[in-house]
Amino acid sequence: MSPERPLLSVRDLRTWLDAGDAIVRAVDRVSFDVRRGETFALVGESGCGKSMTALSIMRLLPDAGGIVGGSVELDGQDLLQMPESGMRDVRGRRIGMIFQEPALSLNPVMTAGEQVAEALRRHTPLEGGALAARVRELLEAVRIPDAARRKDEYPFQLSGGMKQRVMIAMALACDPELLVADEPTTALDVTIQAQVLDVLRELQKTRRMSLMLITHDLGVVSGMAHRVAVMYAGEIVETASRDAFFARPAHPYSRKLFDSLPSGSKRDGALAVIRGSVPALTREFTGCRFADRCDSAWELCRKSVPGLYDAGNGQIARCHLYAPGADKSEKWGQSRISERDSSMQSQKIDSDPIFPDPIFPITSNESLLLVKDLKVHFPVHGGLLKRVVARVRAVDGVSLEIEAGRTLGLVGESGCGKTTVGKGILRLVEPTGGQVVFNGSDLAHLSRAALRPMRKHFQIIFQDPYASLNPRMRVLETLEEGMAALGLGEGREARQARVDALLAEVGLDPEVKFRYPHEFSGGQRQRIAIARALSVEPRLIICDEPTSALDVSVQAQILNLLKALQRKKGLAYLFISHNISVIEFLAHEVAVMYLGRIVEHGHVDEVLRAPRHPYTRALLSAVPVLDRTTKREVIRLQGELPSPVSPPAGCHFHPRCPDAFERCGQAYPDSARFTASHTAACHLYPMV
Repeated sequence: MSPERPLLSVRDLRTWLDAGDAIVRAVDRVSFDVRRGETFALVGESGCGKSMTALSIMRLLPDAGGIVGGSVELDGQDLLQMPESGMRDVRGRRIGMIFQEPALSLNPVMTAGEQVAEALRRHTPLEGGALAARVRELLEAVRIPDAARRKDEYPFQLSGGMKQRVMIAMALACDPELLVADEPTTALDVTIQAQVLDVLRELQKTRRMSLMLITHDLGVVSGMAHRVAVMYAGEIVETASRDAFFARPAHPYSRKLFDSLPSGSKRDGALAVIRGSVPALTREFTGCRFADRCDSAWELCRKSVPGLYDAGNGQIARCHLYAPGADKSEKWGQSRISERDSSMQSQKIDSDPIFPDPIFPITSNESLLLVKDLKVHFPVHGGLLKRVVARVRAVDGVSLEIEAGRTLGLVGESGCGKTTVGKGILRLVEPTGGQVVFNGSDLAHLSRAALRPMRKHFQIIFQDPYASLNPRMRVLETLEEGMAALGLGEGREARQARVDALLAEVGLDPEVKFRYPHEFSGGQRQRIAIARALSVEPRLIICDEPTSALDVSVQAQILNLLKALQRKKGLAYLFISHNISVIEFLAHEVAVMYLGRIVEHGHVDEVLRAPRHPYTRALLSAVPVLDRTTKREVIRLQGELPSPVSPPAGCHFHPRCPDAFERCGQAYPDSARFTASHTAACHLYPMV
């Protein structure tokens, strides 16, 4: 009996982009199959060609792009040979696509219901009441609460999770055979991500739909995929079943991706990093594209392009280690020794990059920052006279403490007030109430004149380094600006020497100081942002999601750098993130925030290993894990985060809490103490 024909078959696909002075070979001879009813994951870092592969399949390339070779067959029909009019019938009808950024993909002047209906009008005969009923059915299928009302709302009125679900409803409107999902959960919190993945998993199962999932999140791949393909520099370097891939990744690049992932078990050391950068795709390659960054490479790797070889256990790898007739034992032994030595060298370099002595102790009894009952409320104006009609309680009574040389991780869903806490501490937004005591001085009540000279002691690293760097200023000017403003350095020559030292300290060549931000990669821009924060010699740095926009290998470099700088300089960090693995690796203590308040606080192991608050347990249960054999309770939160304009009475979490009882809706709970450091605000626990 012949095997079933795959639904999608891509063979030798080549997509080139005209960059003006050069041709970028974005997708270079890529081949893979997507079977009926399966989830096929395409994994890799930014710039490897994942999204360009998806756009090539859909024939939605930018004007500068073109498919120069290969075939893309959908159930035996080559899409590349079809006229554009024929492709319009395929898109939306037979292949649906979820784009990476729903806020940019949804039409801001059309309601959610109108945008779903648009696809139905194009591909089905539905109209009138039948059309409206189908729109509502689709929105309910993707679990949008109160779909009858939400269908008449515009994208700006929807949360990130709901916008993503509207995109899914649009993609599924005509029951496509294949759904292409390009990073469908990248910008979402773990709780909303879990809901969206549940929706995709359930809809795929009921419709026997094929799913092509594009992501760099290996945890999502572990929970969703049946088969995995890894892309690097425009080509596929490994394909495998999910179980084989997670049991033993074959390609050296795949192994490095796993080694770069942060976790609590790696807390005492440095994360493995992939040295160098992705090669430019504007040239012809004479050897392996990963050779210059590979710990397993030898002479052949730089002279000969490797083919796709059988790596055992059903895996295929583009690597000379698996070539027929190769002395695998010798080469593999050499590669493992090389990897071990490289890892040791990487840890030494990354943990101690510039100034080996003295090393500041990582623990201290000195309370550098003490925040008491911090409140940040924003007025809501309404009416003809623009009077204050309500207040957004963004931060509503937050208390925390950070010692010198230590890191407090602040976690929670988007909209809970984490970033506003950081800005309120620095008075980038004015606090409504409370105290912010830094080194004995209450920052919240200082005059602007008194606050200005103190700003050198505390700095912030923003989430998006490109947006936070002035595009018209060179790196030299960016780093020198803060020092000049705060009167640091005896003159311009001294400040420029300091700039050179700062760039070297964050792992950049001092010669880059004459470049502009657009000339750097994302990881390099974040290093510049860190150098800017360090330029005024602060004691406290607030890190606002500094690695959320970075690939795992670049993230590892930044986390190693932050840890090394803390160890050397005794820096204190308030590290704001929704990535629990990053918090587990970097933080000493964790505070969990929900709707403007801290609901649980404690040492990192206390909170992450033995969570007490129902919200913390739900947050941790939603985090994707690599080990699918791990048995754990999965708690799926229902509904959305309530509005901070009118938070629920009693415990703010009780409308979504699976453990809520009558008292929870009557009064906000006091904090129960479990150890000297571990507390949780929950009525489940008696006060001691």
